Amino acid sequence: MPGSVVLAGAVLGALLALAAPTLTPIHRAGYCAFYGECGRNPEVNVSLVPSKVPCLSNTPARAATGALLKLLRTVCPELVREDGVTRVCCSLAQLNALRLSVALSGTVLSRCPACARNFANLYCNNICSPDQSLFTNVTRVVNRTAVQGRPQLAVVEYQCFYRQDFADASFNSCRGVRLPATGGYAIDTMCGRYGARLCTTQRWLDFQGDKNNGLAPLQIDFQLVPNSTEPGDAVVPLDGRAWRCDQALSAQEQSCSCQDCAESCPPVIAPPGPPPPFRIGDADGALVLCGLLFALLALLFIAALLCRRRRSKKAAAPPPAPPRAASCSARLGDASHRVLARAFRRWGALVAGHPVVVLVAAAALAGGLSAGLVTLRLTTDPVELWSAPGSRARQEKAFYDQHFGPFLRTNQVIVTAPGRPGSSYDSVVLGAKNFSGVLSEEVLRALLELQERLAATTAWAPGAGREVTLSDVCYAPLNPVEPGLGDCCVNSVTQYFQNNGTRLAMTATQSDGKKTGTVDWRDHLIYCVNSPLSFKDITALELSCMAEYGGPVFPYIAFGGYPGSEYTEAEALIVTYSLNNFPPDDPRREWVLSWERRFLDVVGDFQRTHGPNLSVAFMAERSLEDEINRTTGEDIPVFAISYLVVFAYIALALGEYTAWRRVLVESKVTLALGGIAVVLGAVFASMGFLALLGLPSSLIILEVVPFLVLAVGADNIFIFVQEYQQSQREPGETREQHIGRVLAQVAPSMLLCSVSEVICFLLGALSSMPAVRTFALTAAVAIAFDFLLQMSGFVALVALDARRQEAARFDLCCCCGMGKGGPAGPGVRLLRPLLHRWYTPLLLHRLARPAVVLLFLFLACAGLYLTLQVPVGLDQELAMPKDSYLLQYFAALNRYLAVGVPTYFVTTGGYNFSSAAGTNGICSSAGCDARSLTHTIQYATRFPNVSYLAIPATSWVDDFLDWLNPSGRCCRIHRSGNLSGEFCPSTSRDPSCLGGQCLNATRRPTVQEFERFLPWFLHDKPTLQCAKGGLGAYDTAVSMDANGTILASRFMAYQRPLRTSQEYTAALRAARALAEEVTGTLRRVPGTRPDFRVFPYTVTYVYYEQYLTVVAEGVVTLALCLVPTFGVSFLLLGMDLRSSAATLLTIAMILVDTVGAMALWNIPYNAVALINLVAHRARPRGARRRRHRRHGQQGGGRGGHDQPARHRGAGLRQGSAHPDLLLPPQPHHHPGGAGPRPRLPPRPPQLRGTRPTGAGGGRGGGRGGGRSGAPGGQRGAGCGAGPQQPLLRGPGPGPQAGLSPAAPRRPPHLPPLLFLLLLYLNWFSHTRDWV
Repeated sequence: MPGSVVLAGAVLGALLALAAPTLTPIHRAGYCAFYGECGRNPEVNVSLVPSKVPCLSNTPARAATGALLKLLRTVCPELVREDGVTRVCCSLAQLNALRLSVALSGTVLSRCPACARNFANLYCNNICSPDQSLFTNVTRVVNRTAVQGRPQLAVVEYQCFYRQDFADASFNSCRGVRLPATGGYAIDTMCGRYGARLCTTQRWLDFQGDKNNGLAPLQIDFQLVPNSTEPGDAVVPLDGRAWRCDQALSAQEQSCSCQDCAESCPPVIAPPGPPPPFRIGDADGALVLCGLLFALLALLFIAALLCRRRRSKKAAAPPPAPPRAASCSARLGDASHRVLARAFRRWGALVAGHPVVVLVAAAALAGGLSAGLVTLRLTTDPVELWSAPGSRARQEKAFYDQHFGPFLRTNQVIVTAPGRPGSSYDSVVLGAKNFSGVLSEEVLRALLELQERLAATTAWAPGAGREVTLSDVCYAPLNPVEPGLGDCCVNSVTQYFQNNGTRLAMTATQSDGKKTGTVDWRDHLIYCVNSPLSFKDITALELSCMAEYGGPVFPYIAFGGYPGSEYTEAEALIVTYSLNNFPPDDPRREWVLSWERRFLDVVGDFQRTHGPNLSVAFMAERSLEDEINRTTGEDIPVFAISYLVVFAYIALALGEYTAWRRVLVESKVTLALGGIAVVLGAVFASMGFLALLGLPSSLIILEVVPFLVLAVGADNIFIFVQEYQQSQREPGETREQHIGRVLAQVAPSMLLCSVSEVICFLLGALSSMPAVRTFALTAAVAIAFDFLLQMSGFVALVALDARRQEAARFDLCCCCGMGKGGPAGPGVRLLRPLLHRWYTPLLLHRLARPAVVLLFLFLACAGLYLTLQVPVGLDQELAMPKDSYLLQYFAALNRYLAVGVPTYFVTTGGYNFSSAAGTNGICSSAGCDARSLTHTIQYATRFPNVSYLAIPATSWVDDFLDWLNPSGRCCRIHRSGNLSGEFCPSTSRDPSCLGGQCLNATRRPTVQEFERFLPWFLHDKPTLQCAKGGLGAYDTAVSMDANGTILASRFMAYQRPLRTSQEYTAALRAARALAEEVTGTLRRVPGTRPDFRVFPYTVTYVYYEQYLTVVAEGVVTLALCLVPTFGVSFLLLGMDLRSSAATLLTIAMILVDTVGAMALWNIPYNAVALINLVAHRARPRGARRRRHRRHGQQGGGRGGHDQPARHRGAGLRQGSAHPDLLLPPQPHHHPGGAGPRPRLPPRPPQLRGTRPTGAGGGRGGGRGGGRSGAPGGQRGAGCGAGPQQPLLRGPGPGPQAGLSPAAPRRPPHLPPLLFLLLLYLNWFSHTRDWV
């Protein structure tokens, strides 16, 4: 330590020796080194303020009297001696210049009184201290001629010695002072190229004394003397008092606030972060619990299986159980089914008897409703699609738009230079810096060329009939009334050169006193990225850093991909055009859309031109909607091909081909075309019907609903047609009666299933998201119309096709035929034997059945675990086609953007800003409440990982208070003349403004003053003389009525960069929690209405709000959808509660497994997934045929008397586990049930080994149709399958005596795997269009 002190003293002695000893020969208390003014400094070419320098003096200090003393009390009160004569080393002219200089800094620093006083004291001592010569040493002068003609020496450079502690204390009191308009620090504007992050006491003072900074009139060399060190030669370092920022200057004043002084902050408890993941030891807790659940269920199942097997071995064969009376629920189910069957039988016969009339009526109905499509309104606005009008986010957006106008439209270009080598640059003034490859003059000139083209671009607006230029639509914050091209807010690196190619090419020779070199655009850029608010750099170029439109360009907006704060190493240059936004009904909206279209064209040409050397990513505000709309036209061929493939599949699958010569007769091309026409008719009719009701549609409805309804309709087509093909016409039965009988067997189940589907989609329409609601409503109405048209138009088509086939006429050409002659035998069957001989026996093996149950228990538990891992959200990249230019932009945005979107904290009406308590509840300067709005937001920015806020909120209240400060010249009033009482701008030199400060002291304004001066502040253009003017920054931040009452205001903060939809959702949740906290605090301010509130708003909230509730909404929706599913299953299964519960459990397991598979495929859960799950759950297909087995079980105890005991009664319950979907049904009886049984042909070989269950075993089967008078087969009709299902032959004897063998039949409709695959692929490919 002593060695360092000795070294410091030696260095200071050497510095003094270098100075000319004759310029300041006297270092004595009460002596001045310089005094008075000697004109402008000839070495300063560009100065933002008058650069008058003092005259060399070396004379005793003068006594201050009169006006000088009065002004001294205001500007430098510490130099006034109340107990004697006050002496100073400055003239009145010097003190006036000092007052103006202090006022400039005071505008920025006055929010922290200690800092403002310390900073003023530095210059008060430098210029006016009576002991000036003690710590000052003049080093350079120039000859000047005084007014009287005698020569004088003007001081152009001097040394100033400060004690280190004193200088550090002054600097530390100012380093935390904020600039409310930018959210940054005031020290950013006072430390030159170093900015706030790298600023130190020495660098801070060096910038103040740099004559090239545009403010200093001469060069000052500040020397900081360490403690206990004396520089020698009678020099005594200045060591006055410096207030700490947490100290009040007097009992009447306040200390600096927490936002400006860390020492004033109360202890802030870190908010709780997200809960840690649930773990049991080192293992995932959810995985452990799901594993235990599976082990428990598997153990219970195995134990129950072993107990049942043990009991079955010990128990003797039970005697035949006496017939049991049917339960009330069974009788009710039979009765309801009989009613439906009778109605559909009569309806089918009627339609089959008059097919042409029914077809014409159905076509007229569908065509008439489809005519409503002319009134169809397509919704393409993502806000209208994904945010409910009554949602909180939409209401907040409407409030924001009403009071502040729609959010600005953003058009952005991101330029990178991959593979381009960087370079190093050794600046004469600023030192060595590395420059990335994209920061080269060639790239900057290309970027400048692009901006010049965009500035000259015009776009034709057809509706307005005029050419639109950039100035017509751009956001011009400082000239919003009549903007020119130079007034448009464009943020770009070239704005540091005011978009001027000449300035970019400028060079100058500069010396730093040690070496001389050339400075160019790189020196200016290095300076500006660290001091973007500077009106003049410190290089010989003497260029401003402000953009052409007059505002600053913050480097974190113009650069991307830089390490730390090394902006010159940025990997990307970002150009942002901010355009005005207009409501949809404003004709100017067409203007901005037209210009954005030209913007995309121009930037696209730029991308193609510079593609070999540069990577250009870009977007316009309209791009997202354009790209989604583009996919619709491009996907039409895909839709057409998909429909053709489905048509071909239906046509081939419906046909039953018995011989090559009958292929043209037995094909079903016309019927397939008719079925598809019915589906399309249902879709168009539903959309037209809803359009007539005023319900808008969307592109996703046009693309997906036809496939969804086709899936539903094709299922019914297969069921009805194949049931008709498999059914034998009974003796004396006409074709029309046959069709009616078949319809009676399948239509009740179709009706109940369709009703279930419609109800499920209607429940899905309860969703708060408009896109989901509209889709669900359209799907529900389309399915209802599809059922009605199939029961009418398609039944008529089947009747006509039956006539054609019976007449042996060709399909598609019914005028030709092959003459009479029926089929030679049953049609070709391929898949059924494979399933019958191999798959089913293997599945029903005694070892396979328990293994299958255990496997699906495992899958259910695994699906439950995976369900907990599914992410919630939908990243915007998934909404784009793979060839979209936006994908490149999104990738660049996520990689390079250094700051997030602005977030506004909006206050509603009902808060009294004009009262002192109301002002203190908002502001963050000295005297403001510790839990004010801006303080609370500032606290949140300390924890960006929890609050997602990175930059504190700008505050018009704080800048308004600074603007009112009487020490500055911002708020002045004309005291005389024609403008008496009017506002006097800071740039005015009108004598009537002298002494016309709005306030006579630093205090809070009264209510009347607040309401009078606030409009002046909001429309005052910021200048160098008054940087606190509100025009541009705040003129749209306050909404007032004609009486001056504040209806709404906003405070802008910035989020940290957000990458995923999960982060956007978490940011919304955190911002709302913060706003609720602020609301609670401000409601306690006297005079605040109870309905006042603060809410956060940003442009993304309307999209991501849905993810706050989509999980709960999905659970509720799916749970509600299970209710009609259970009801339909309960009806179709003969009101069997146990079987219906099993069906419900199976569907729930399917849903869980489906959601779990989403986690494996990295598919997020969102509204698209929810509507898929609702659609997936909507059809209770398993119940369609289960009813047949139910009737077979009930008949097991009554029919089949010759079968062994093990197959009577309980024997059929064993069969109930068989997959009877794969087995053909038996022929039906006539509905009357009393007629003679038809003689049936022998059973074909492929059906041997099966046992018919309905001929005598079904309820109502056997003797005359049983108790009800109707055959069991009629009541057993499920969703289209035959009523009696043969079972695989059990271990008992062969075919039972007394039972008629089954007729050769086609297998029932198998799941159309190819069709389902096409549907899934199409659905998956278009989920991107839901954003």
